[in-house]
Amino acid sequence: MRERFWERFSLEELDHEEWEALCDGCGRCCLIKLEDEDSGDVLTLDVACKLLDTRQCRCQDYTHRFARVPACTQMNLQTLREFHWLPDSCAYRRLHEGRGLADWHPLVSGDPQSVHRARVSVAHFAVSERDVPEDRWEDHVIAVLPCED
Repeated sequence: MRERFWERFSLEELDHEEWEALCDGCGRCCLIKLEDEDSGDVLTLDVACKLLDTRQCRCQDYTHRFARVPACTQMNLQTLREFHWLPDSCAYRRLHEGRGLADWHPLVSGDPQSVHRARVSVAHFAVSERDVPEDRWEDHVIAVLPCED
């Protein structure tokens, strides 16, 4: 990867390896989101995708994730603009909005565990969807993002 690529190049100029390296490993995009049919609000749950290792905040089948979980978040330049629900801490969102990476980001800190120590990752609160019946998901709402009309 090119040195400090996230400061020197736009998102459009990144190669695949650099794009993937931007992921800070927080796991927040792997939390289940529900859209309220009446209001259009996006509800974020503390329930994570069944493929997420909630302790390490890593997908257990990253290569086949879209086949196994069709609703999996596919982060790319086209979809990035649609994901208004991404947290302010997300590297993709930060760079898209012209902000730099946070000090705790592994590319800045040089430590892949810094995202966990900064308590930005879901490792300290997420539960797997394997452990929560779907009829109990409403009990696990942790954030509501109002509809952008």
